[in-house]
Amino acid sequence: MKKLFALILAVAMILTVANFALAEDLPVITIMFHGSNVTDDTAVLEAVNAYIADKVGAKLEVVWGTWGDFDEKATNALTSGDSSIDMVFTCSWSSDEYNTYAKKGYFVKLDDLIAEYGADLVAAIPESLMQAATIEGAEGMGIYAVNGFKDTATQNTWDVNVTLLEELGYTLDDFKAMSFYDFGDLFAKAKEVKGDSFYPFLVEPMVLERMVTGSIIVAGDSGATNLLSLYLNQEDVSAEGPYGNVLLNKFATEEYRKFVEQMHIYYEAGYIDPSLAVAETSNDTRTNAQKSGEYLIGTQSYALGYEHQASEERGIHVEFVPCTAPYVDTTASQGAMMAISTASEHPVESFKFLALLNSDPYLMTLMNYGVEGIHYTLNADGLVEFTDERANYSPWTNGMGNVTILPDTAAEGAGFREAFKAYYAEAKAIPSLGFVFNNEEVTNEMAALGTVAAQYALALDAGALDPETALPEFLAALDDAGMQTYLDAANAQLAAYMAAK
Repeated sequence: MKKLFALILAVAMILTVANFALAEDLPVITIMFHGSNVTDDTAVLEAVNAYIADKVGAKLEVVWGTWGDFDEKATNALTSGDSSIDMVFTCSWSSDEYNTYAKKGYFVKLDDLIAEYGADLVAAIPESLMQAATIEGAEGMGIYAVNGFKDTATQNTWDVNVTLLEELGYTLDDFKAMSFYDFGDLFAKAKEVKGDSFYPFLVEPMVLERMVTGSIIVAGDSGATNLLSLYLNQEDVSAEGPYGNVLLNKFATEEYRKFVEQMHIYYEAGYIDPSLAVAETSNDTRTNAQKSGEYLIGTQSYALGYEHQASEERGIHVEFVPCTAPYVDTTASQGAMMAISTASEHPVESFKFLALLNSDPYLMTLMNYGVEGIHYTLNADGLVEFTDERANYSPWTNGMGNVTILPDTAAEGAGFREAFKAYYAEAKAIPSLGFVFNNEEVTNEMAALGTVAAQYALALDAGALDPETALPEFLAALDDAGMQTYLDAANAQLAAYMAAK
């Protein structure tokens, strides 16, 4: 018996050493996410790496980009050829905008990898999303990022702190009867009750502009500061808008002028935190105030059910009030993607990880919700209930991948994922769905216009500049930087696209 025990022990030791050696030989792959609130990922990555070792042949490290720092980190990593970053979030609206960065050669063309290693991924992701990721990149027509299966339509909403709203004597129905131009009395009451240091209007300025004016992002436009506007038909998003299928200088419309004039009124009244008007502080200010529930009305690019998560995380009753029906556009269909950097030394392992992440419910749950027993538990109905540790590990779920393979949470209720897919399946498409502006012929103009917009757009959108003087200056500077050339190129392409549909 002693000899048998000694043999078993010796074999176990050999296997342990072999597994340790195998783990030591695995390459390290690093992924950079967007919009995260993660301060401790130790337990998660230990579990992830134990799970993916034999499936991916690599160990994972994560750079948890936030809403405030991701754009700079991602663009610096890509443009500098940083081989320590293998995978990076991209989309139609981030600074590392998918179409532009694929054309410039920063992303690996994935078609061959999909053919060899992507059967499970293809089975898990709708064909429409695979098609939306198929573009003309540096290596020709193909797929340059794994497209996340999330909310497949765009819907901008008011983010309402219902707890505070009711403390002020208003109901949610009272708020729904107001328009953007009617918020003054509501904000004044909030300042009166909460004090001068409280800022009731917590906005993401560029999202707010689209919500109020009814304009949408144009894929292929400048990612840092959108320069173009396409206006929706607010009654029926599938019909032509008030200007038809024509792209406009975002800042030269009557809708924009009226919007920034009202924002300046709100800003001067003390309803908007001045740090929201500064690029370096805007996103972090908004995120921190959201997390603490220190706001009354905010803005949100919405995904169905997010009110449950937001209420739980913020400790207040949150409701999201839509400005439009959900609509399918190129921005939404390229709204959250993960690309492999061409500087990566491990593209095969990186793709295997992305394919597994988007097709394996265990891994997706682990990456999003954390470790069962630490970050969440399952109730008697098998629904996820988060623990206090969730505050230390809260990635941006919609920025990670296929949310439809996550388990339902207790806050969402059983059957939520199926309802989620059904809700977005009914969304209408805009007339120009699929159009992507190829800005290659006007890259110089786009760079010059972006520099000008960086001086004015955010501050105007947040109300910090007086539009009576700043807006004419801004428009003149845009004209000098080649706005008409940029606009003509975009509209010529859109007209050709619509004619060919």
